[in-house]
Amino acid sequence: MANQKKGSPRGNARYPWLNVPRPVTRALQVYAQDPSAGSYTGNRITVRVPWEPLAPGPSGEKVAVIDYDAANKCYYPPVNLDDPLLLARDGLDPSESDPRFHQQMVYAIACRTIQMFQVALGREIHWRRADRFGDPTKNDYVLRKTDDIRVLKLYPHAMQQANAYYSPQAHGILFGFFTANETGQGRNLPGQRVFTCLSQDIIAHEVTHAVIDGIRTYFTEPTNPDVLAFHEGFADLCALFSHFSEQEGLIDAIQRTGGRLYQTELAPVAPNSGGTAGSDEKPVVIAQIRQTNPLIQLAIQFGQARGAERGLRSALGTPPNSDDIHKKINDPHFRGSILVSAVFDAFLSVYMSSADDLFRIYRAGGADRTDDLPGPLAELLAQHASETARFFFQLCARSLDYCPPVDLTFGDFLRALITVAKDLDPVDRRGVRDALKEAFRLRGIYPESASFFSEDALCWPRVPQGKLPPIAGLVFGSPNGLTGAEKDINGNVLRDWANKHRGALGLDPSLPLTVPSFHPVFRTMDNGRLRVEMVVEVIQSRQASFDSSVPEAGSFPFRGGVTLIIEAPELKTDNDVGTVALPPVVRFAISKAISGNESRRREHAQRTFAIAQGLATGDTTNPDHFQANFGLLHEEY
Repeated sequence: MANQKKGSPRGNARYPWLNVPRPVTRALQVYAQDPSAGSYTGNRITVRVPWEPLAPGPSGEKVAVIDYDAANKCYYPPVNLDDPLLLARDGLDPSESDPRFHQQMVYAIACRTIQMFQVALGREIHWRRADRFGDPTKNDYVLRKTDDIRVLKLYPHAMQQANAYYSPQAHGILFGFFTANETGQGRNLPGQRVFTCLSQDIIAHEVTHAVIDGIRTYFTEPTNPDVLAFHEGFADLCALFSHFSEQEGLIDAIQRTGGRLYQTELAPVAPNSGGTAGSDEKPVVIAQIRQTNPLIQLAIQFGQARGAERGLRSALGTPPNSDDIHKKINDPHFRGSILVSAVFDAFLSVYMSSADDLFRIYRAGGADRTDDLPGPLAELLAQHASETARFFFQLCARSLDYCPPVDLTFGDFLRALITVAKDLDPVDRRGVRDALKEAFRLRGIYPESASFFSEDALCWPRVPQGKLPPIAGLVFGSPNGLTGAEKDINGNVLRDWANKHRGALGLDPSLPLTVPSFHPVFRTMDNGRLRVEMVVEVIQSRQASFDSSVPEAGSFPFRGGVTLIIEAPELKTDNDVGTVALPPVVRFAISKAISGNESRRREHAQRTFAIAQGLATGDTTNPDHFQANFGLLHEEY
């Protein structure tokens, strides 16, 4: 050790076999649900997150925990997860009363959520960045330098209120704490303190907001009723699908629902006539009480502390009907629950279909479907459910790349889902696309841009051969990301190419354009081949008046643009010149026009919606005026 230079990696040059390899993951204890579940069915679990050196906080490369208690005006001592004693015991034990565990919990679940997205998307996640490739002198330059988020900050005790929200202005996520109701408070003490930073669902939900904002530049502009509802619904889906990664709780739920995971309640451990559905006889011991199915509930402690019987929201909160989509149009949580129900309906349908053969084999032995399931069968069903949930989360996450860059609707997301599902599994062996179509149709969700409700019509059309020329000079980098020089090269290449081909891209010839984001993607296909693509946003903006007859009425930003899915160069062997790389080609160009008949309809709809939301009043020259305020949105969490 005497010859080892200061600051060099730990190792032994003379005896290399004594070198200690860098860990791949870090194990940390967390609550699988929240503290109210106690020790029931593996509520205290250990998750593994990617290894990184941590400063006290904990503070790493992508997230940093800053524990300032605004109500009590004090900082809590930061936990040092690199302490050898904590490394040896997988961090601190779960505790409601120890702020250091609160810090550990938000860090662990945030990192796990980020890792879920990185695996699904095939690239590194970056937070909201200032528009490096736009023109700050133009009036469409919305993202300012103050919005640039390099490290997502997590504030476990930011405020004393029943709220938690993502804030670009705070460069992170603020978690609140509050007191439970004195009566009807569920598994909480009357008036006890409840911490949102100890709910796995709430942490995953809020981190998902930040992920979407980093991926999509203008998805925080509420241009129609679906935009904020999509944010809420998609964040709930991320939290719900993460439930299916915890095997112990999943197996228990499968055994106590007979494999029917869509049931809202679990069968009691010791059923009698009082424990059966529809019986008037009340249970006499705890083991006879039917419990809420935690797999399809969100933030159970939060919901019960506020007086609800179950969690804050449910995966199947809205029944399949075509009427709800026309109700409560201005309620993002209600509208988002329709999207969640549609996707989860499709997920559960695919799971039940794939598990049907196992049920048939089980019943062939004379067992009734209501019987308790044996352990081996429950484990096989858990494997089916976990794999199906992982596939659906991957499908939803990748569909973000296949959405238009502005003015997102549920119908657009359906088209993205069908397109990605066909890309992932052309044969549709699981029946995913049929399940999605039926679940969305039953809830009245249709894409306005499709001519028919058939699979071929719902898929985004590929760019016809010869319509758009290849993009020469584009740099795809490596799975580790692009360097600063490569980003500058790509910004210039993409702007120049888009300017030359405005007509083919459906862009307005008179408006400037920006390229606010581009992401290289590296994905392994089912056949084992590596597919390398780049997802690009090209945006045009102009100011539209609220009332053209009243100049002082103010205006709102109206945008159009196109999402480009560009495939990396394909290698081709020529006998004369050897192996050559063909230039990158555009596979998809998913657009929202800023001129023409369709844009006039969109502009009118956006104007009407903005006026109804009160956006025609106030300082309409402030860019933040037309940005989503998640703090206000989550006040009615």
